[in-house]
Amino acid sequence: MSIEFDNNLPIYLQIMNYIKREIVTGKLKAGDKIPSVRELAAELQINPNTVQRTFQELEREAIVETRRGLGRYVTSEESKIMMIKKEMAGDLLERFIHGMQELGFTSEDIAAIVAEAVHSNSSESKN
Repeated sequence: MSIEFDNNLPIYLQIMNYIKREIVTGKLKAGDKIPSVRELAAELQINPNTVQRTFQELEREAIVETRRGLGRYVTSEESKIMMIKKEMAGDLLERFIHGMQELGFTSEDIAAIVAEAVHSNSSESKN
């Protein structure tokens, strides 16, 4: 695991986002074991308390679950994973739309640009 940390965002949030991305992209699958606090802290060279906070937040969001004596595991609830995926897609869309509006595009322009890009991308995928 390698993360380039951004000084403008708390490290525990960056690790949470990284783990969520690993789950959504299928690199970490439902029911997979995640590294221990010590393993992850050593790998990322950060304070174990930061990793502990990350895991506590992931547990609070029901993204990971602790199995007593066995460690922490990715939730086996596919609906929860799909919800994370939709949240991440929503965040991406919000940033994209905001950026396009800053460039002066209207909602109709943005919709047309996206439709054209999707069409172009799907045409390229077929070739």
